[in-house]
Amino acid sequence: MMSPNRVSEDRGTPPQHFRHTPFQIIHIVANFMRIWSIYSMYRYFLQTGASVVLFLFACLAPASILFLILQKPWKGRPLSNTQIVPSIINGGITALYLVLWGKGLKSCGPVRAILAEYSGAVLGVLSAVLYGRRGHLWKKIGGLIAMLASLYLLSEGWATATYSPFSWEDRDDSEAKTEPVLGLRHMLVPIIAGILSALRRVIARRVSIKNQLKRRLHALTIASATCFMFPIAMWDMIIGSSSESDSNAKLPFSAWAFLSTILFGNIVIFYADSIAEERLHMVFSSPRHLAAAGACIIIMEKVYKMDFSLTGFTICCLILGFGIYEATSLERNRKDSIRNSDLSNGEFDNQIQMSPLPT
Repeated sequence: MMSPNRVSEDRGTPPQHFRHTPFQIIHIVANFMRIWSIYSMYRYFLQTGASVVLFLFACLAPASILFLILQKPWKGRPLSNTQIVPSIINGGITALYLVLWGKGLKSCGPVRAILAEYSGAVLGVLSAVLYGRRGHLWKKIGGLIAMLASLYLLSEGWATATYSPFSWEDRDDSEAKTEPVLGLRHMLVPIIAGILSALRRVIARRVSIKNQLKRRLHALTIASATCFMFPIAMWDMIIGSSSESDSNAKLPFSAWAFLSTILFGNIVIFYADSIAEERLHMVFSSPRHLAAAGACIIIMEKVYKMDFSLTGFTICCLILGFGIYEATSLERNRKDSIRNSDLSNGEFDNQIQMSPLPT
């Protein structure tokens, strides 16, 4: 028999879906602003021809300072060497990821660069080989094939109206093609960057257990990434200044490109992803995250009037989402089982606490 207190609490408690709505809105808005910063960065590279490494370093250095001011990793409980050393190593991986991803953005365009970040789900295939069963292994191999097929279609220009087989607009053959057909070999740079991005996220989760500790260690990671990127940026500036064209040595200033990359591309997106992971149980390499990013990409492609095919892009996203779903099946089952066990234990405890005394 249920007590009156339990009935009143159930009536006053809002459903779980409505309690998570503010966090979902924050996550979608933050991803939209981050993708907007990516498009402004891509337009900045096309218009100015500036160096990718210098631009990213000029944005990463202020972001690292802001992270250090916000988190203050030197205060509170002292960090151990087993936490600091992996965070510094993770900073080197982050610097390499940013350099490769920026190169891929400039050569492949924003759609391919953003979707190639989800190729980090191939680490799920490696986890199945090491820890999974044969059934999970075959599912993950099927997901890997689906992801490769989606990236291949993207490299062949299916997301562009010029090359998409689903474009019903009459186009003149002499019309200038805004985005060339790259081939899968040219997309290796953003694909490798996506795998490195997933690797740095895995290292951050393994090192930090508590959320506050995760933010403190992330500040150290970004600071070390800035230190690792500094010699690369200086080398790029020296090589650019000694070359025949000095366009790469100069770094023209664009307020929106720099500020949006610093705030939304580095700081806001980190806290938004942390909220999504803590509250919504949504990681980066997930179909739900891909769906939110895909909707933002469609809006930006229309706003910037890019060479875009909605049908081809949708097909590529559906295939990529299916591949991610299958590639992360083992981790998803583990998280669901842990979550269900926690909920069952919590309900059992509540039943014990709220049960009426025997008369």
